[in-house]
Amino acid sequence: MRPAVAAILHSRIATLGVTVTTAGALLFLVLVALDLFGHLENPYAGIVVFMLVPAIFVAGLLLIPIGLWWDRRQGKIAPPSSFSLADPNVRRTVLFVAVASIVNLSIVSFASFGAVEYSESQAFCGQTCHPVMKPEYEAHQLGTHAKVHCVQCHVGPGAGAFLSAKFNGSRQLWLVATNTFHRPIPAPIHNLPPVEGTCQSCHWPERYVGDKTKVFYEYADDAANTETKTTVRLHVGGAVAGTAGGQGIHWHMNRANVVEYLAADEGREKITYVKSTGRDGQVREFFAEGVNAADVAGKPLRRMDCTDCHNRAAHSFGTTPERAIDAAIGAGLIDKSIPFIRREAVKAVRANYASHDDANAQIERSIRDALKANLPQGFEEAVLRRSIGVTQAIYRRNVFPEMNVSWGTYRNQSGHTTSDGCFRCHTETHKTRDGLTIKQDCESCHSIE
Repeated sequence: MRPAVAAILHSRIATLGVTVTTAGALLFLVLVALDLFGHLENPYAGIVVFMLVPAIFVAGLLLIPIGLWWDRRQGKIAPPSSFSLADPNVRRTVLFVAVASIVNLSIVSFASFGAVEYSESQAFCGQTCHPVMKPEYEAHQLGTHAKVHCVQCHVGPGAGAFLSAKFNGSRQLWLVATNTFHRPIPAPIHNLPPVEGTCQSCHWPERYVGDKTKVFYEYADDAANTETKTTVRLHVGGAVAGTAGGQGIHWHMNRANVVEYLAADEGREKITYVKSTGRDGQVREFFAEGVNAADVAGKPLRRMDCTDCHNRAAHSFGTTPERAIDAAIGAGLIDKSIPFIRREAVKAVRANYASHDDANAQIERSIRDALKANLPQGFEEAVLRRSIGVTQAIYRRNVFPEMNVSWGTYRNQSGHTTSDGCFRCHTETHKTRDGLTIKQDCESCHSIE
């Protein structure tokens, strides 16, 4: 029998290590095969395949040298009398160790690669920490960035950003394990990677967009759900490449201009100072009321980028019950022929419920009870049922009781109807020393048709 094998078999601890390692390797290969053929769809499967089973495999490997060392210390295994490659037993031992090392390193390397890939997947980010990340995950799945992986926005390029994200993820894992995480999860305002490596990978800042037309629907609380339709032409505009020119909302993204600001709060809601530097080097400083140069001297400024306005680009929630229900009626998802449906749907989604299951039952009950006296004879049950279902979905999509997420929890700074948004800077009260202001001229950004 080969000396290396004999030594291992004479050690109970080392034999246990061989058994654990062999079983771990076989189980890992079987699970990887099942995963490759699409038979492992559970979001937790990746933890088992690429983290738990490899950990068992490595633990078995560690038991082998530990067992040999322990038995040698106890005098159960004699140390080798000599080490010479001229000895056939030594050559066989070296070959055995080399082949085993190559196999083991291959398995560990593949498992490590799989663990990294899995830890950057949508399932890991949004579902393995369920329900902690449920609001963010569901908002992302239904948003315009649903096909963009979480790590493409939350992890910057380079090894430094990768390591920082993994350390931060370990901290978050501990918070989940100890049930000490915040409810709701704070928006990552201060630790997002630079937009040059995220947003601008797809969105070219110097692209001229021009005007876009949007239609906003509003409905009254009367029996007819009377409609008011407002058509707004948004002057998105953009930069004119290579110049300091440009117009519209996206003038702010012109690389030839530098817009910097200072916020008095963590959420960047209250802007106290704005500094604009043109391509020609001309600098204008705008101070909020009661703020002077001494108040901002030496404080770090933030350069304005995409996320200062599009702060909920990938995880947007309804801002108010009224706007969410109005949008659904305007899109034909909720039938406005149902008397008082707007009033009752808004009331239903505004109420507080213990859970989504509780909300489903109570929303249906409240709408049916309120409308039964107003429904015309022979009204189609399918129409009412579909409208109730959409109302329930609107609640589930925007309110998460277990995470304290409700209407307006996450403020959307794009616009100014439900948050200060644009009016954080465009106040007419931010002034330069010579009296210039950041204007609130509505026509600069949009016109109503």
